Amino acid sequence: MSVTDLQVEVTGEDIKTLTCRTTCPLTGNPTYIWYKNGQPVVEEKSSFYVHKLSDEDRYSCAVKGHENLSPAVCNNDYCVTYSSQSICALKGSTVDLSCSYKYPRNYIIKTTEWYYWKNHDWKKIRDDNAGRVSYCGNKVNNCTLRITDLREEDSTSYYFSFSNWNLRKEGSSISLTVTDVVLEMEPPSVSVGNRVTLTCTTKCSLDPNPEYSWYKNGQPIENTNTNSTVHILSVRSEDAGRYSCGVKGHETLLSPEKTLNVTCKYIKDTVNCPYSLYIC
Repeated sequence: MSVTDLQVEVTGEDIKTLTCRTTCPLTGNPTYIWYKNGQPVVEEKSSFYVHKLSDEDRYSCAVKGHENLSPAVCNNDYCVTYSSQSICALKGSTVDLSCSYKYPRNYIIKTTEWYYWKNHDWKKIRDDNAGRVSYCGNKVNNCTLRITDLREEDSTSYYFSFSNWNLRKEGSSISLTVTDVVLEMEPPSVSVGNRVTLTCTTKCSLDPNPEYSWYKNGQPIENTNTNSTVHILSVRSEDAGRYSCGVKGHETLLSPEKTLNVTCKYIKDTVNCPYSLYIC
């Protein structure tokens, strides 16, 4: 399920009814998580009641177990809405901080600006940061920011602001986490016939759930699964080598290689001592 599958519908006068709508029927009886300004507030069924919907508050919903937030709704003529309050992206890749905004018809946009949090203060984003940052929006309703060649220092909070000559409005902040891909190997040295587990990890959850590619000595491993974990149940000597992994669709952003060492299996012959056997 993606973020576009969910929408918040607002009805009622004094007491507002917020309903989490899906574009396709869900099986079972799912529980919904409701968020206020990006923070979870309650687990309910599809409808949530708000006695006072303030102009500043933004509500979104998600299906429990599939915590991709719906676009937020606000009760205000001036509003900034992000497609997600939290984004995880791969180091070296490109990410769009998808954003839209609304304002009264007679409001004329003069400036549109993005800010990011650094050194305990909000800094204005310049349109070209070494060619990596660009504003893809307009002065109508799109405020999307694109960042290419992501680096670890891009992991921070961001917010969008728009103004005319008399009034400035800004959205709540969103969080971007940049992660690289790391291969974990347990154990890194194993005897023939034993088991080894390879796990491809990231420090945040990529959306949607990714598939993984596996490599040995720089070459793709054919006929392997696309899960984040691979088990070699009975290691052979030819399994020794350098392994790496990556997220499908980002094959140039592989994890650093790790070497699997395979040793011969020593079997002591207790019957015909001192003879013994090495299995390789």
